[in-house]
Amino acid sequence: MSTVPGDRPDSLLPLRRQMDERAALPVLLYFGTGILWLLAGTALGVASSLKFNAPEWLGSIPALTFGRIRPAHLNAVMYGWASLAGAGCLVWLTSRLCLVPVQWRACLLASAALWNAGLVYGVGSILLGYSAGVEWLEFPLPAVALIALAFLLYAASILRTFSLRKVDHVYVSLWYVLASVVWFPLLYVVANLPIYSGVVHGVVNWWYAHNALAVWFTPVGLALAYYFIPKIIGRPIYSYYLSLLGFWTFALFYNWNGVHHLVGGPVPNWLQTISIIASVMMVIPVLTVAVNHHLTTVGNFRMLRTSLALRFTVFGAMSYTAVSFQGSMEALRSVQETLHFTHYTIGHAHLGVYGFLTMILFGAMYYITPRVARWDWPRPAWIEAHFWLTAAGIAVYVYATCWGGFLQGRALNNAAKPFTDVIELTRPYLMLRSVSGILIGAGHLIFAALFAQVLRRTGPRREEVAAP
Repeated sequence: MSTVPGDRPDSLLPLRRQMDERAALPVLLYFGTGILWLLAGTALGVASSLKFNAPEWLGSIPALTFGRIRPAHLNAVMYGWASLAGAGCLVWLTSRLCLVPVQWRACLLASAALWNAGLVYGVGSILLGYSAGVEWLEFPLPAVALIALAFLLYAASILRTFSLRKVDHVYVSLWYVLASVVWFPLLYVVANLPIYSGVVHGVVNWWYAHNALAVWFTPVGLALAYYFIPKIIGRPIYSYYLSLLGFWTFALFYNWNGVHHLVGGPVPNWLQTISIIASVMMVIPVLTVAVNHHLTTVGNFRMLRTSLALRFTVFGAMSYTAVSFQGSMEALRSVQETLHFTHYTIGHAHLGVYGFLTMILFGAMYYITPRVARWDWPRPAWIEAHFWLTAAGIAVYVYATCWGGFLQGRALNNAAKPFTDVIELTRPYLMLRSVSGILIGAGHLIFAALFAQVLRRTGPRREEVAAP
């Protein structure tokens, strides 16, 4: 049983070329619009960060107040950038692993159009003051309906491609892909039903917010990591059985985690305790994934110097391990006494969504784009700059928010310390947070410029023999 993704003879080169040509238009459409939302989300994020240092800045413009641009940033990045780029990656990945050209391509094109229409409607509504007011669920129902329909069309194409697969073995990445396209539509629709109120709405809110990570964003990142690390290195994944253990324990424990965000709130104690236990038990799937990835890579770390796609992917995989252990620790009541309602939680979220998922998406897109566009990246030095700007930016961001949040939590627990002193304590860290956002934003501009140059055919054409 082969566990090497894409380990195929050269005789399949024409099929690979056909699969790439078939996937090109929907994949590049997902990628291109995702990058536009990345730039928009970055601008909103940097602006909201700067407001911690200059609260009155742009305060006379209602659409640009903190209470609007911060949720607009969250939704633009999560449902715009991460979802669209992730969908494009999984379309290409499913075709490659099934040895079948993309099926029902019209569904994917319609999906991308509806998805972006829903995002414009939803983010615009938030900026105009028509938010639903529930974190992660701010979009009004018409925007929700458009995105739900878009995801169903996307899922239909993925499932159709999988149903026609020409391989007997279902590689581990496909487990995560199939899980995400089945689980996430159900979660998204149920969480957005207008039937909840009070405490139940709060529970549903964080059940959804954590499960959006569990059944959509994390499976995207893990599917890509499980494919690209062994693919680029050129060796099998270390253990198929660790992959099995990791997947099923992930499915079992992750979906219970959300309520630990409500520790100390008016939620039944038993529900909080179950969530804490499940959060701690996430150590099992995280360890299996970390060991599998590390032992696959060991002896080949020198390739991180030459393959920037691998460097982004390994950085993301390491961040997944770090953020998951951090999350298990943060769920404990004794830890929440200090860290709850501080900037630490923001740092934790960004380490997951950016350090893990976004860095892996960058690596995957650097690998996939030349193959579907038939054009190589024109300026390797720019890719190097992109990596170091974003890696340094997220490292500084996590330090500023997590260490600053820890100090903030200790100060808040000191009844003798005036609240104004707590605010002053966090100011240097908030300034550092803004600096890190600017570094990350510079990296995003470089990435967008590189992608535009590939679309415009600037630089060397990709040779046909480099299609594997």
